[in-house]
Amino acid sequence: MAQHHAEPWHTDQWFSSLWNYLPEVTEGFHFAETLKIHDITLRDGEQQAGLVLNADDKVRIAVALAEAGVHRIEAGLPAVSAGDEEAVRRIAALGLPAEIYAFCRVTKDDVRLAADCGVKSVVMEVPASAHLIDKAYGWSKEKALDLSIQATAYAHELGLKVVFFPIDATRSPMVELMDDLGRVAREGHADAIVLVDTMGVISPHAVGFFARSTRERLGIPLEAHFHQDFGLGVANSVIAATQGVEALHTTVGGIGERAGNTPMEETVMALLTMYGIDMGIKTEKFYDLARLVLGLTGAVQAPNKPVIGDTVFHIESGIPTAWLRKLGDKDMLEVFPFRPELVGQPAPVTLLGKGAGLDSIAFGLERLGIKWSSSEELRAILAEVKAMSLEKKRLLTDEELAVIARRTLPGTAG
Repeated sequence: MAQHHAEPWHTDQWFSSLWNYLPEVTEGFHFAETLKIHDITLRDGEQQAGLVLNADDKVRIAVALAEAGVHRIEAGLPAVSAGDEEAVRRIAALGLPAEIYAFCRVTKDDVRLAADCGVKSVVMEVPASAHLIDKAYGWSKEKALDLSIQATAYAHELGLKVVFFPIDATRSPMVELMDDLGRVAREGHADAIVLVDTMGVISPHAVGFFARSTRERLGIPLEAHFHQDFGLGVANSVIAATQGVEALHTTVGGIGERAGNTPMEETVMALLTMYGIDMGIKTEKFYDLARLVLGLTGAVQAPNKPVIGDTVFHIESGIPTAWLRKLGDKDMLEVFPFRPELVGQPAPVTLLGKGAGLDSIAFGLERLGIKWSSSEELRAILAEVKAMSLEKKRLLTDEELAVIARRTLPGTAG
C-alpha cells in the first residue's frame, strides 16, 4: 500500500514536503496493512439539507464509486423509505467489486430488512453519549446497551458483518465509552467499531489518543467517521489512519449534514502525496465523479474546493502565471502541488483580471493568435485590462482582450 519512490514527496505527479517523511515525524505511525475508503455519500451525504437522490441516482453513483476503486459503499438505510430500500436492493444485486453495506438502527426489524436486501455487512448505529440518549431518545443508558447487544448479536446470527457505530462518541467520557463498547463487543457482536465524531468537535491531537486508547482497550478493528463543522475532517481522518484505523468514512465532495462529512478526494490525495499511502483509488476519476454527484444532488460547492473545484488550476496572479509561462508543462509541479490529470482535472488556465501580469497578457494574445512587438505594448494592454477588470469587478474574456488589443496595437484595428 505504501508508495516506493526514491523521493516519495516528489514524483512526476506531485510535489509535497520532504519534511513529511522525516523519521522524527513518522516514528509514531502505525498504518493498517490495508486502509480502505468506506463511502457514505448515498446515506450520510444525502442527509445534507435539500439534497435528494432517487434509486436510479444512487445506482449510478454506486457504479461510479466502484469504477473509481472505492472499497466499500454504504448504500443507505433500507428502513427509512421504500425508495431507499429499493436502492439498497438494487445496488446489492449489481455484483460490484466494492463491499456493499446497509445502515441500521439497533432494532431486529432493521437488521432483518438489511439482510433481506442482500447485503452482507451492516453499520449499526446507537447513541453513545448519555446526554443524547436521555435528551433526544428518552432512553436509559441500559436500554441503549441492551438494544445494541440484542441487535448486534442478531445480525451476527444472520451471518452479517457488523460495524458498530456509536453516535456522538467524542462527547462521551472516555472510560464510560470504553466500558460500554467493551460490553457490546463481549455480549453482542462487533467486527469493527467506528470512532464517531458526529458533531465534528474533536481535535487532531485528541484523535490520536482516541484511536490508540480504543485499540489498546478493545483490540477490535477500528474505523473513523468525522464531520467538517470546524474543517478538521481530513486532518482527523489522516491522524486516525496513522494510528491503525482500517477504514475511513468519507463522501464525494464532503457533502453531508451541516458542514458535511470528510471529503474523499482530499483525504485520499493527502495520504498519497504526504504520507506515501496508495489506497488503490483511481484518483484520475475524482473530477468526473464529483461532477456526477454534484449534478445529481444539486449540491453547490466553492469553485476553489480542494482537488475537485473548477478553478483550482486557474491562475490570475501575474507571478505564478510568469512561472508557468517560463517553466511549461514539464515543470508544472513548481506551480501546483500535483498535476491536474492525476485527479482528472483539465489543464491549467491563465485568466485576465486585476491581478494579471505581462505574461498573462502574452498567454491571452497567443490564444487569440495576435502578435505584439514589444514589452511596452504588453504593458499598455495590461493597464487597460486591469482598469476594465476593476471597473467591471470580474475577470475579462478573451473577446474583451481582443477589443483592447485592436485599439492598442498598431495594425490590429478593425
